[in-house]
Amino acid sequence: MSPRSPSISVVIPVYNSQQLLRPLVARLEPVLEAMTPRHELILVNDCSRDGSWQVIEELAREFPWIRGIHLMRNYGQHNAVLCGIRSATHELVVTMDDDLQHPPEELPRLVETLGDDGDVVYGTPQHEQHGFMRDLASQVTKFTLQRAMSAETARNVSALRVFRTQLRDGFANYRGQFVSIDVLLTWSTTRFKVIPVRHDPRKIGVSNYTVRKLFTHAMNMMTGFSTIPLQLASVVGFAFTLFGIAVLLLVLIRYMIVGSPVQGFPFLASIIAIFSGAQLFALGIIGEYLARMHFRMMDRPTYAVRATTGDSTQTGHS
Repeated sequence: MSPRSPSISVVIPVYNSQQLLRPLVARLEPVLEAMTPRHELILVNDCSRDGSWQVIEELAREFPWIRGIHLMRNYGQHNAVLCGIRSATHELVVTMDDDLQHPPEELPRLVETLGDDGDVVYGTPQHEQHGFMRDLASQVTKFTLQRAMSAETARNVSALRVFRTQLRDGFANYRGQFVSIDVLLTWSTTRFKVIPVRHDPRKIGVSNYTVRKLFTHAMNMMTGFSTIPLQLASVVGFAFTLFGIAVLLLVLIRYMIVGSPVQGFPFLASIIAIFSGAQLFALGIIGEYLARMHFRMMDRPTYAVRATTGDSTQTGHS
């Protein structure tokens, strides 16, 4: 490629992927070589339970353009990615998964699409290679993310993304426990692009991202980066206020016409249960926000690094 090609830092979170790392590097190396002579690969080990860190150490010794970061405990995919982003040294950051479902061969298309008028490019899968429940949970998460990001592009977000490294300045001081890279990127830019890319089936192992984790991530995004749940609680409260007024009018009209109020314990119990449920629903949402405030006041770290490997001063590779 042209000598003016932007330098690239590839950030990959790693969790229980010791069998996938060498095939991943073998496919990624020729792609990066063809794109730019200035590149690096940052493998962030999210406290894997297998031998992933040992493999990363071996790769860092073999390849000067590979660096490894070993986190002290399992913080989650987005936290690990944030750690890698903050360690990147080149002009562009590429994030992708470690399972080879994101083909490295698609990276040149993403960088080309970024151009001069874009800041972030997502590679959205043409066809998801997951089960029905996983796909459903993924769609719910993306719908939630769209509300949190206030951007239509959010429906097409993916862990395969390319963005300008300078965007991290917009969230340089973020220290929250709950992290969403996609929401953080909106703090710096509105120039998002999307292109369809191939999505390969996972050939080794099983995904560590379960349906439960996806739904939990969606809830964390809603309560951590959006006020929509609080607005929903207000709407529910207003709706049940109108419902209560309607019931009162029914009782008064019946009393004026028939001469007696609405009778029956079931009616009264139902009304009390409905209003109690609405109140508990609103209190639960408020409680979620108070919990987020509590965790932030504790100043718990987004991640903590146990060890690093590789030389960040030798990230150029020609």
